[in-house]
Amino acid sequence: MVVIKKWYGHLDVTKDLLLLLIIGGLYSLSVALSNTFVNIYLWKQSGQFIDLAIYNLSVVAIQPVAFFIAGKCAKKVDRVIVLRIGITILGLFYLAVLSFGEQASNWLILLGLLLGAGYGFYWLAFNVLTFEITEPETRDFFNGFFGTLLSAGGMIGPILAGFIISRFASMTGYFIVFGLSLGGFMIAVVFSLFLKRRCAKGRFLLLSVWNERKWNADWRRITIAHFFQGLREGVFVFIISVFVFLATNSELALGTYGLVYSGISFISYTLASKVIKKEHRKRVILIGGVLLFFSLFIIMPEPTYARLLIYAAVIAIAYPFLLVPYVSMTYDVIGQGEKAAERRVEYIVLREIFLNVGRIVSILSFIAAILFFDQQKSIPILLVVLGAGHSMIYFCIRRVRSHATKVVVQ
Repeated sequence: MVVIKKWYGHLDVTKDLLLLLIIGGLYSLSVALSNTFVNIYLWKQSGQFIDLAIYNLSVVAIQPVAFFIAGKCAKKVDRVIVLRIGITILGLFYLAVLSFGEQASNWLILLGLLLGAGYGFYWLAFNVLTFEITEPETRDFFNGFFGTLLSAGGMIGPILAGFIISRFASMTGYFIVFGLSLGGFMIAVVFSLFLKRRCAKGRFLLLSVWNERKWNADWRRITIAHFFQGLREGVFVFIISVFVFLATNSELALGTYGLVYSGISFISYTLASKVIKKEHRKRVILIGGVLLFFSLFIIMPEPTYARLLIYAAVIAIAYPFLLVPYVSMTYDVIGQGEKAAERRVEYIVLREIFLNVGRIVSILSFIAAILFFDQQKSIPILLVVLGAGHSMIYFCIRRVRSHATKVVVQ
């Protein structure tokens, strides 16, 4: 047990909580090194928005299935094993990218399915472990500190990857970066060996948790909020990096963009985890969502590199102040659900299904926009529509009445 005094008051932090933060940090660094550049790697091979859309659609389409399978596994075996399976699949994804080389754009769906499956298993286990390991009094600390680790990885990863890629001819730099990510996931597996075993009992009752939405208004509101969250994330996860590359034709510039975003986000997550009080969560979520929406108008006239850097700075401030209270509120609502300790896996699976359905709708809308309309005109309009997703979160959760409760995990 570790007592955290500075910044967060007196908090008892367990060894498992620290291990989960380390694993999450390794994950964030490995993903930050390569994830953005996978899209650019594929873009350089095909130069078509439709190819990136198909790849990213494959990623998000398989995730609900992966979460469902991972959820069933988590009710039968140790969920730490589910975490390791997810990390291993993510490692296989980067191994596949390395193996396919400059023919990777011919394997878009396979690569997307691998990455999405890895995400599904990893995030199911990580979220369930977060729910079990944290308590109401440590959730804001965990979410804030984890956000800080994500930002730190985001600072180091993109600029390091951009530097490496720019220093080597052809695709050699990409291979080095993808290899480093593979190594990071292998180290994360080693750390997972020290997590306490956590087995679940009972059947996988996803339908019961779905039906709970009929009478549990807070749970219904949270699931709808996650759909709107997914609306923005589906397309924005890849389109902004392409804009940066098109504006600069430089991987190093893309890495600099990531450094600016993550550097400011690092400070913002740290502040958010300290200053946001439970009674102010909804107000902060509203401000964060509105700021994210209006940030789009910085780049809509013309996505120049300078405008994109300003956009990065604005969303780096907004995201942490939206996500820290929003994630904590989500876990509090789950904690008050019917038989929450017994059905925590099902709650996480259903939440992720709503989130990924939003992402699927987002990318399908993008595909329709570029296939049936002039993409020069349709993409900016679509981004404004989808970009309103995060601002809609507040209108979903503003009537949530739940209070943080402690769930006893058997």
